[in-house]
Amino acid sequence: MQVTVRRATEDDAVAMADLRLAALTEGDSRAVPDALGFVDSFASWISDHLPTHLPFVAELGDDVVGMAWLVLTERVPSPERRYRRSGDVQSMYVVPEVRDHGIGAALLEAVLADADRLALEHVTVHSSDQAVPLYQRAGFQHDPRWLGREPG
Repeated sequence: MQVTVRRATEDDAVAMADLRLAALTEGDSRAVPDALGFVDSFASWISDHLPTHLPFVAELGDDVVGMAWLVLTERVPSPERRYRRSGDVQSMYVVPEVRDHGIGAALLEAVLADADRLALEHVTVHSSDQAVPLYQRAGFQHDPRWLGREPG
């Protein structure tokens, strides 16, 4: 199984919108209201957010079978580092039919290579329980300094 991972472009917007919709509805048999409208608005959202949301796709042949995002956040400068950024891995998804063949690992490797190239101070991820081992194999660890708060 030969997979190609690359930075996505606006030309991939519809395929990525389809993957996002699949990720949100996986295991849910209910119909999605206005799925076509979502695909259109998601494609526009991609164009608007390319400076801060770096998309990646995984391809098998001509089919886009996975995606991941590296979201960049500007950090408050310090005297030592006037230009600081961090990253967050978001919306990583591989279609069920090709999972467990290294595609998620290849996507994550590409995302982290870009994070290293951009000299990000740190990269975080909010993971499903199922994907935690993938992130741990890539060097992610639980850190007691990170706190989270649910809204409300």
